[in-house]
Amino acid sequence: MTRPLRTLYVALFIGVLGLLFVWSMRGVLSYQLPKQFSIIDGGLAKTFESHYDEHFPIKTLGTSLWAGLDFLLFNEGRPGVQIGEQGWLYSSEEFKAEVDGAQQVRENLALIKGVRDELAQHDVMLLLAIVPSKSRLYPEFVGDNPVSSLRQGLYQRFLNEVRAADIAAPDLLSTLQAGKASGAMFLRTDTHWTPAGADLVAQQLSSTLKSAISLAGEPQVFVTQASPAKPYNGDLTRFLPLEPLFGQLLPPPDQLRRNTTQAAEQAAGADALFSDSEMPVALVGTSYSANPAWNFAGALRQHLQRDLSNHAEDGQGPLVPMLKYLQSDELQDAPPQLVIWEFPERYLPMSNDLSAFDAQWLSTLKQPSGNRRLAASDRH
Repeated sequence: MTRPLRTLYVALFIGVLGLLFVWSMRGVLSYQLPKQFSIIDGGLAKTFESHYDEHFPIKTLGTSLWAGLDFLLFNEGRPGVQIGEQGWLYSSEEFKAEVDGAQQVRENLALIKGVRDELAQHDVMLLLAIVPSKSRLYPEFVGDNPVSSLRQGLYQRFLNEVRAADIAAPDLLSTLQAGKASGAMFLRTDTHWTPAGADLVAQQLSSTLKSAISLAGEPQVFVTQASPAKPYNGDLTRFLPLEPLFGQLLPPPDQLRRNTTQAAEQAAGADALFSDSEMPVALVGTSYSANPAWNFAGALRQHLQRDLSNHAEDGQGPLVPMLKYLQSDELQDAPPQLVIWEFPERYLPMSNDLSAFDAQWLSTLKQPSGNRRLAASDRH
């Protein structure tokens, strides 16, 4: 190598190091001190190390490069996402074969029946809202992603089982399939439904209830306002860490038009004491109900013309929030007339971490109600 080439090589090398140093300083400069920290036990150093590691440029570039190769060569993302056609993404949970999935289906169905019986002891009616999988509602964009045999036809089997157990459950798959003609029912890049899909389901649940029972309390008027549509990158894009090198390969963002529902008095600027109003309905479920972006709870309030208490939780699945609700003071002290349990289809064959609950109580819940009475009489 000649002297000029060696000089150029060294200069380029130093230049690259300089650029990486400057880029790395972004991680240093963006660091913010935590509200509470300790210098003595190394807590401050740990928080800085964690923050810097997240913003380390080599790690970011390497992650982006590897994700780009997976996407371009194999049409794959990180574990957790299945890449469909025309920019559609699906959760891997809708496709994979669960270990002992058939047994888990039986156990979860037993728990669902136990929830029905437990609520019945408080004279509370259960309405099960089974949310169909996105891949079942939009199979035309799934592509060549295979669905496990257990999950084929799972929605209809689920619906038949709970109806045979005398649990009210409308056919929401048919409702959403009919709604596809008027707009998107699920987001392309997200696991969840659109506000329009949530509203349509709320209408169907309301119609089912109005033909079955009369809710206590005076009807209330709720008003829903829609904000302008904005670009929205769904939760499934997190499994495609293509930026900064291959960000152009990401599916185009969804257009999300958020809805907000308020009581008419509140929307008009009047003071309303909703804490004093009667709430004959409780909602329990997953992020489909907990995330305000979909406004499912608000849509239910509007169509039921009743306020409700929302006990749904993000990231816990449908069983954990319901088991918490069964043990809550609210159910014990002021049981509602009705509980709407939003339960995504894809969770039925999945195991759940129920270690926070008493094992004996869970075992009792799974027993048929007749066996429970016998077990209770044996203890006397």
